[in-house]
Amino acid sequence: MSSHSAPRPMTSRKCGPLTGTALVPGDKSISHRSLILGALAVGETYVTGLLEGDDVLDTAKAMRAFGAEVERVAPGEWCIHGVGVGGFAEPDNVVDCGNAGTGVRLIMGAMATTDISVTFTGDASLRSRPMGRVTEPLAEFGAVAHGRAAGRLPLTLTGAADPVPVVYHTPMPSAQVKSAVLLAGLNTPGETVVIEQEPTRDHTERMLAGFGAEISTEITDQGRVITLKGQPELTGQTIIVPRDPSSAAFPVVAALLVEGSDILVPNIGMNPTRAGLYEALKMMGADITFENERLEGGESVADLRVKHGPLKGIRVPPENAASMIDEYPVLAVLAATASGSTHMPGIKEMRVKECDRIDAMVSGLIACGVKVDETEDSMTIHGMAKIPGGATCKTHLDHRIAMSFMCLGMASETPVKIDDASAIETSFPDFIPLMEALGAKFAKANA
Repeated sequence: MSSHSAPRPMTSRKCGPLTGTALVPGDKSISHRSLILGALAVGETYVTGLLEGDDVLDTAKAMRAFGAEVERVAPGEWCIHGVGVGGFAEPDNVVDCGNAGTGVRLIMGAMATTDISVTFTGDASLRSRPMGRVTEPLAEFGAVAHGRAAGRLPLTLTGAADPVPVVYHTPMPSAQVKSAVLLAGLNTPGETVVIEQEPTRDHTERMLAGFGAEISTEITDQGRVITLKGQPELTGQTIIVPRDPSSAAFPVVAALLVEGSDILVPNIGMNPTRAGLYEALKMMGADITFENERLEGGESVADLRVKHGPLKGIRVPPENAASMIDEYPVLAVLAATASGSTHMPGIKEMRVKECDRIDAMVSGLIACGVKVDETEDSMTIHGMAKIPGGATCKTHLDHRIAMSFMCLGMASETPVKIDDASAIETSFPDFIPLMEALGAKFAKANA
């Protein structure tokens, strides 16, 4: 949530069939990386389709603070003139990353091997999130962090003057940690190696190669071994950002929830490391077809045709968790309407996102009359024919929690209220008008 936004309660009530085309915003993960790698490249990087939510705009401000020229030339079109690998200047002021967990962790990696000191902060949600999972591997390069207990923001990171390459085994599946280490490896002599037991989204590896870095990936008995040769000259690129599969999850699930719905969600990134939700939906029996499948800028893209139909509860494969960790909240909403129970194991990473998303979803669903069981790393949602609704659900400054409960209200017997919709601006600024154009019935509510 933007630190300047006032709470905006909203209600969502039962609606008729959703129809039309849902043009969701650009991919947030690729948008962050486009700005950061553009700032580390030599020459001009031109980006179209950039997500212009608060999270990405905060990353753009940060890149300016490090000395890059970052200019918006038209809606979704941005031009970056970079400073080159190792060329980051020390910012004059504290770098405020707002709500952007991806932004702050990747930026820390990008500056950790340059001899500068930077103080990072963020909004209340970001200040509560653990940064030690990034600062600990960055310390192996020689970077030094000083922050609050458990490495929480505000935090000052001093980059290594003489960085040394590392071989890092990721202790948990995290694309943010992997990416921070690889970005730190850019300004480090020799080879930096990251080994992950479970594959995570690979946008960083793909984009580093596109900018000219020497990077390779090998599957071994240890896991997925990614090797980066340090101190390349990155060259500015033209980047077309596909539409965000995580944002697409909301209109897709809403169409599956609401009887009679039939919508098209075009140009969605279908990177295999991000497609876990859509695999789970097909397992549940969802009527989704992938049309016009193609490659754009090295990323798989497709148009999604989504129609309402009966769904059944499933056990979501835990090995899919890394590829859909951000989509579990809205999947939990859909599971509440499926026949039988849906078990979601291996999802403890949800507890350290913008909020404890397991707790937030379980509390809100139970308040709306849904039976849910939880453990430290799982949720089990027991489907029902009719969702009572009628509760006020707390969003905890978390955009995905807010949007998930807005979707729940579209299929509930009585309206569902959320305490604050302002966090939605961080990733999906057009969510409310887009959903209303499809047929959703949203309204402002009293605090």
